[in-house]
Amino acid sequence: MSESIVTTKSFELAIRGVNFYKWMVSEKKEFIMSKQFLRSITSVGANVREAVNAQSKTDFIHKLSIAQKECVESIHQQCNEVLKIIRSIIITSKKIF
Repeated sequence: MSESIVTTKSFELAIRGVNFYKWMVSEKKEFIMSKQFLRSITSVGANVREAVNAQSKTDFIHKLSIAQKECVESIHQQCNEVLKIIRSIIITSKKIF
């Protein structure tokens, strides 16, 4: 079974986020905001994955809504692409289901 675009992109986003976090800690010695950033950026992919296995339409939309909030919170340039995909899926899901 092939991965969806949003699953792949959110995983790539997490990888970039972890690398950015490592840079912030090692080069800039920033520990507080970088930890929150790391939690937010990795939560996007985790919630997208959970949405894939959602038990209902409501659960599916809820998980993607959390991913959307985490994308916004992380304030990372690369989030924009994933955020647009997630928003589109939520809108389509509300119409279809």
